[in-house]
Amino acid sequence: MKGLILSGGRGTRLRPITFTSAKQLVPVANKAILFYGIEALAASGIREIGIVVGDTRQEIREAVGDGSRFGVSVTYIEQEAPLGLAHAVLISEPFLGTDPFCMYLGDNLILEKLAPLVERFREEKPNSQILLARVPNPSQFGVAELRDGQVVRLIEKPRTPPSDLALVGVYMFDASIFRAVKAITPSARGELEITDAIQWLIDAGQVVRPHVIEGWWKDTGRLEDLLEANRIILDTLLPRSDGAVTDSEILGKVVVEPGARILKSTLRGPAIIGKGAVIENAYVGPFTSIGDGVTVRGSEVEHSILLEGSSVVDVGARIESSLIGRNASIYRTVAKPRSFNFMLGDRSEVGLI
Repeated sequence: MKGLILSGGRGTRLRPITFTSAKQLVPVANKAILFYGIEALAASGIREIGIVVGDTRQEIREAVGDGSRFGVSVTYIEQEAPLGLAHAVLISEPFLGTDPFCMYLGDNLILEKLAPLVERFREEKPNSQILLARVPNPSQFGVAELRDGQVVRLIEKPRTPPSDLALVGVYMFDASIFRAVKAITPSARGELEITDAIQWLIDAGQVVRPHVIEGWWKDTGRLEDLLEANRIILDTLLPRSDGAVTDSEILGKVVVEPGARILKSTLRGPAIIGKGAVIENAYVGPFTSIGDGVTVRGSEVEHSILLEGSSVVDVGARIESSLIGRNASIYRTVAKPRSFNFMLGDRSEVGLI
């Protein structure tokens, strides 16, 4: 069985971060979102993975390489434009051949272990197995209608959803999916929809099995979902301190990576402090990821993600629910205490007056 990870989206909902970085490489708990998907497939015994790439192909290649550090072999499949999930399947046929495969959207995270579901698919051999999750806003997703435990209809972003069961970004298929994607036509938005392809399988009498996942699922395409995923994953970490901690207080589950320096500060977990980071005369609150080489001095940060090389110095107020891009700099020039929320692109600089 092979794996297929879709990593070609432009990430418009996370701009300006994604003007300069692939959305799948934005870190959650200091690990690129894409890496969670690769690791989930590898843990399921899948050793050959195709990654569909678009405009950010070079950045993805540089981050993932040949896949050997994940214990897999990676093949890159170039998609000339974001023409739909089913189109990504279609152009991957030369790589996938007749093998069954698991397709994983590169910006999705799920709590449930993938390995048992992959094993069940291997053993029982349905034509497709789709993962579903109950959501409060189904009109924003592809939605499944079930009858007697079977999938009878799929609709992409329906105005009037037939259920609250959204398609999670993990699918399993056998080779019959290629007949389906070749039989459908582009939707009104000009894309080959995977929901239409799965509906074709259903109408053709193929076996499409649903599985409603337990626990959380996050499509990390929006800032609030990215921060929520960061919060959830940080809460699973085991505390450890491999850096230098001086005259500081560490409370709760906090990971301090090698080379980090904590001076005269308070860290309240769950949180992670990256390699070479400097936290001085500062407060780092719960659900915060501090990337490698970040500096936080004379400031307070909580429920936020600070990417590699960024700095927050003498802000004088608490930064929360924020995403700070790589090498961005936030500093205070004149004291006016207030609360701030930021979503800054890479190499941004903000002076607070």
